[in-house]
Amino acid sequence: MATERLVDDPALVERARAMRAAGATYKQIKSELNVGTSTVSRLLGTTGQGRKPRIAAETRARAETMRAAGRSVTDIAQELDIARSTAWHLTRATPRLPGTSSAIGAVRRSRPGVRRSNKIRRQQTKHRWAQHVGDLTGRELLLVGAAIYWAEGAKDKPWRHDEALTFVNSDPLMITVFLRWLDLLGVDRSRLTFRLQIHESADVDAALCYWAKVAAVPVESFKPTTLKRHNPLTTRRNVDSHYHGCLTVRVRRSAAEYRAAEGLWIGTAAAAERTAPGLRSKPDATANLIMAR
Repeated sequence: MATERLVDDPALVERARAMRAAGATYKQIKSELNVGTSTVSRLLGTTGQGRKPRIAAETRARAETMRAAGRSVTDIAQELDIARSTAWHLTRATPRLPGTSSAIGAVRRSRPGVRRSNKIRRQQTKHRWAQHVGDLTGRELLLVGAAIYWAEGAKDKPWRHDEALTFVNSDPLMITVFLRWLDLLGVDRSRLTFRLQIHESADVDAALCYWAKVAAVPVESFKPTTLKRHNPLTTRRNVDSHYHGCLTVRVRRSAAEYRAAEGLWIGTAAAAERTAPGLRSKPDATANLIMAR
């Protein structure tokens, strides 16, 4: 009944329609007249007609100008107090001015060979950082090895007491560094066991040969392979020739080495806490030079 009385008020109807003609949104009319959305529709006579809201020419022009200047659709919708979908429809055909981020992105995407050039730049950046490392001292390798083990290796748990070095990874470089770290600790290779973990649909024999080469051990020395059952509901992307599964390296009778790894990591973390403030105040000059390129 209250809604019917509002709709029957000629002054209120005229006021709502005047605001709409001036470009006001439903939200603005609702706020000004303190009514609901359905009441606004009745006041404007648009109930059940499926009519699209009319947008004033000034609002449309402002939206197009903002979009041409590089403003996002979300920004335009918020500033003009219109729906995001409306802002998109108003500006979808508006070309962006040269120099705006959207225009630059469109040009880059259409430029032939852009993916290749970007890939080359990424590789060059990685190469510069790799060259920055140089040779590792024994102490540096000791700390790096402990860090990667504590990040990727198995840990002793209160509910599972097992102080033994067990390292699982799919990255051959991680496996290589871990094996060099074991050499540094004086671990004899005869104490190591190797096991492949891989999906049953993969080429197991090829993967075994791959990891045997990485670890520099005979294929025959591997433990029986752990096969992961195929789940048809899962879309796997690691199905090409680059997929080799994961290699598990376990060190027999390695409680002492495990405790060494944990102690080294605790010491490294504590040292980082002590030195980090000084590093922030005096960043490495060589690193800054590389980043500036």
